[in-house]
Amino acid sequence: MTYRVCFVCTGNICRSPMAESVFRARVEEAGLDGLVAVDSAGTGGWHEGDPADPRTVSVLEEHGYGSGHTARQFQPSWFARLDLVVALDSGHLKALRRLAPSPQDAAKVRLLRSYDPAAGDDPDVPDPYYGGRDGFEECLEMVEAASAGLLAAVREQVEGQAA
Repeated sequence: MTYRVCFVCTGNICRSPMAESVFRARVEEAGLDGLVAVDSAGTGGWHEGDPADPRTVSVLEEHGYGSGHTARQFQPSWFARLDLVVALDSGHLKALRRLAPSPQDAAKVRLLRSYDPAAGDDPDVPDPYYGGRDGFEECLEMVEAASAGLLAAVREQVEGQAA
């Protein structure tokens, strides 16, 4: 059975596609690519059908990550097929939990930086969209830092399913 993870930010052109790309690479490196499916979406549909922001693409490619992406809006019906919904900031967390059809679905929503012990009291990955390239680099650093803890949590779930 495939374990399904979806990363969610606002428009699905900056933070969530970056998280999707980085985490997909971590899943492949761990040899879990046949067991874990990774995708992303936005809380809003403003950019549906658009590619990732060019700054996201360039930062990802410069760090050796894939960047093929088409934006889409998260749909409440997806909760039924997802195992984990990873919000990039507290606003997304609240919006997703409001969309959840049941308390069990709401419990599937977690903040990305909750998987990074060094994040401390700052749970949000800031939106780099209105800033310069340095914000995209900072976003990548935060995503990479949280990916190790997220991978460990997902691996535990996947191994639990197989047992």
